[in-house]
Amino acid sequence: MTEPRLEDWIGRSATQDDLIDARTAGLLAATLDRKDRFAPGDALPPLWHWTYFVPRDLRREIGPDGHRLRGGFLPPVPLPRRMWAGGRLRFEQALRIGEPATRVSRIESVARKSGKSGELVFVTVSHEISGPRGLALREEHDIVYRGLPAPGSVAPPPPAAPQDAQFHTQVVPDPVLLFRYSALTFNGHRIHYDQPYVTQEEGYPGLIVHGPLIATLLAGQLRTQAPGRALAAFEFRALGPLFDIAPFEVCGRIEGDAATLWARGPQGQLAMQASAQLA
Repeated sequence: MTEPRLEDWIGRSATQDDLIDARTAGLLAATLDRKDRFAPGDALPPLWHWTYFVPRDLRREIGPDGHRLRGGFLPPVPLPRRMWAGGRLRFEQALRIGEPATRVSRIESVARKSGKSGELVFVTVSHEISGPRGLALREEHDIVYRGLPAPGSVAPPPPAAPQDAQFHTQVVPDPVLLFRYSALTFNGHRIHYDQPYVTQEEGYPGLIVHGPLIATLLAGQLRTQAPGRALAAFEFRALGPLFDIAPFEVCGRIEGDAATLWARGPQGQLAMQASAQLA
């Protein structure tokens, strides 16, 4: 049988409706150790929309890694490892508690590349989320697929994290935090909660901290450091995984309307970098 051309998926779209309810926002606040309380009409904090529009695949549609079986909306990339590589977001207006919203998603590109760790496939998906007042959020989401490492191979180290943070907070990524975030996002990917699977099948040293969770923590730091300021744009890129076996830090600097943010791993490595624009 001829393998499908991954590029044929470019242009595919999907639409999903959801309600921006207070219960989900409150559960995420508890997961992030925040005391936020939400009432109808309150603005949803930036990046918290990732706990809405969650996948609704049937159990029989789930593959051995906990993701949906290859194919469907996303192209059937045959490489076994799948990670959230980064994204770009522009906030037009806030999503609000108690209001319905619609997300329209589209496959924008599929690109094959070769890196130091072997073959890579990058898939970019765009999302537009609208509420009763019109467009609220534009997002581009980058997904990277890669093969398993060769026996005895060593991944190239990420660069060192900046040392000029104005603010930083330690995060202890215990399995409970990762499980609760997986549950809220209905993310069945076993690398985040199944320790035997992630270490024995995929060869990682521990449970992997979700890329969107790290980005949400970075945006939360900005929200704490710049109270009352709205987030106009946010861009982030994952540079290396973080695991539940050691704490890490979320750090940043604010200069006028611009912010630089990053996650610093336990060996001082740059695990994620981000930039933000304040309104």
